[in-house]
Amino acid sequence: MNLDRYQPYALGLLRIVTGLIFMAHGTQKLLSFPAGERAGVELLSLSGIAGAIELVGGFLIVIGLFTRIVAFICSGEMAVAYWMAHAPQNFFPVNNGGDSAILYCFVFLFLVFAGAGAWSVDAARSR
Repeated sequence: MNLDRYQPYALGLLRIVTGLIFMAHGTQKLLSFPAGERAGVELLSLSGIAGAIELVGGFLIVIGLFTRIVAFICSGEMAVAYWMAHAPQNFFPVNNGGDSAILYCFVFLFLVFAGAGAWSVDAARSR
């Protein structure tokens, strides 16, 4: 079975799901939805700026617009989040709660090099 022909669709699905989950972090910080411990931060704080990147960047990742540039910014944000908020707590990511930040960082870094895949504005614009 040759699965290579489905690669653009799998990439598109990875991009969409990652963007939607990433957006939820931004909506929690900025819109207090869903309610949680990180809900309702000041917009001009470090957490507020992170929330704006997560909300806007996540949306752009979902629709696949400017994917490589946005993914680079989101990857950088997750690297900063890991080293500032998680790494000082404990050496091991599973103990410091930073495993999702690492995963986001590298999925976004992958999108920088792979592009948006199928079902994206970027793909429609390149035709």
